[in-house]
Amino acid sequence: MNPSIDFHAFAPELVLAATIVVVLLVDLVSDRGKWLASRLATIGVLAAVVPIVTLAVDGADRSMFGGAYVVDNYALALKAFFLLVTYLTLLLSLDYIAEGDYYEGEYYFLLLISVLGMLVMTSARDLISIFIALETISLPTFVLVGWRKHDTRSNEAAIKYYLFGVLSSAVMLFGMSYVFGLSGSTLLTDIAQYASTDGVPALFAVGIFFTLAGFAFKVSAVPFHFWAPDTYEGSPTPVTAFLSVASKAGGFVALLSVVYFGFFPSGESWQPVLWVLAAASMTLGNLAALRQTNIIRLLAYSSIAQGGFILVPLAVAGDGTAAQSAFEAVVIYLLIYGAMNLGAFAVVIAAARRTRSAEISSFAGLGRTAPVLAVTMTMFLFSLTGIPPFAGWFAKFVMFRAVLDAGTPAAVVLGVIAAVNSVIAFFYYVGVARQMWYREPASDAGPTVVPAALGAAIAITTAVVVVIGVYPQPFARIGEAAFGG
Repeated sequence: MNPSIDFHAFAPELVLAATIVVVLLVDLVSDRGKWLASRLATIGVLAAVVPIVTLAVDGADRSMFGGAYVVDNYALALKAFFLLVTYLTLLLSLDYIAEGDYYEGEYYFLLLISVLGMLVMTSARDLISIFIALETISLPTFVLVGWRKHDTRSNEAAIKYYLFGVLSSAVMLFGMSYVFGLSGSTLLTDIAQYASTDGVPALFAVGIFFTLAGFAFKVSAVPFHFWAPDTYEGSPTPVTAFLSVASKAGGFVALLSVVYFGFFPSGESWQPVLWVLAAASMTLGNLAALRQTNIIRLLAYSSIAQGGFILVPLAVAGDGTAAQSAFEAVVIYLLIYGAMNLGAFAVVIAAARRTRSAEISSFAGLGRTAPVLAVTMTMFLFSLTGIPPFAGWFAKFVMFRAVLDAGTPAAVVLGVIAAVNSVIAFFYYVGVARQMWYREPASDAGPTVVPAALGAAIAITTAVVVVIGVYPQPFARIGEAAFGG
């Protein structure tokens, strides 16, 4: 029998797929293809948001392919997040890619393919569709990381990312094969039903472990983080921003989906693994960031540490309201992290237009030479630290609230580790701010010219960080709606 397809539910993916085809064809046949590709990509991404709004207004949950593909509030919230993050990434990319020695049309083509995988990931409720979505996210980024083809560091970054990516996929598939073999199904609902039965063999926990290990690479969790600092430093900066936010969030959505919809009844198998990943990622990421002199590498290790903070609620998710609070906290933290981290990378790109350097010392005196950039960067750094009144405080708040709601000894210990690491992070974030406000600028420092698209990205992320910091209820409602609250 032919499967029943709800085209309204598929509309965001269909719009984005059509945009991908148009971008490819225009770049091939038009003399202005490079210029048109970037604009069409931007329009297509915004157009894909429209059916998300209509689906949200409709309010009905839609299930297809026997429950393997579901469009509900959880999926819609994350689809909107990925599209908005992509829009901001495109704003970061417009002038950067146009002014460099890059293939422009192909860049936007590959970027949109990766985003299409993210949209599919939000609705995937089946191990096969989750794996395909993850590979759709990852494969284009392997190429994008090496987009500076004449730069040996970029080539090295792409090779490392590719090799570790292939290894993680193999490990993930190995774990999924055990889960499928024992449960007899790839549907997450069937797996959850099997996990809740008595007498589940220990081999099922082995399958869960290897599956989670594969996801840990995608979110650059310690000890699967080795690729991240070199890959982030060697990539074009907009690609680094995309990897640190959108690609990482894609991994977290996959992890959240398999745990929430599939593995949750077997908590003794996955909670200890996530507990260790969270504690190790926070600690090693923050301690390594203290020693960095390059802002990209600092943000790379910061991203590893932030990934640990995002894992904390998931690692302590218990039963009933405690579980609800934990899963909501993960979604809210992801949304806020996306805004503040993209904003920080936008300022790095703007500042590097003058200094041509990513060294932290190149930010010296930015408060005098470009005070607006210095103020916004300070906001993003304080938000990443979790200092009010910027949005990061609310992300930390929901994380610690999930820990308190769980209330177990393991949760309390992890909460203490998170609190200590929040203090450690303060020192390296403030170290960058000190360079901007308390160090003399270089004698040859000239004016910093910020293109309109880049300035718009900085303005949007700044507005989100400030408004949510003062009035966090909208993001709180999104988190509640995602899980039926």
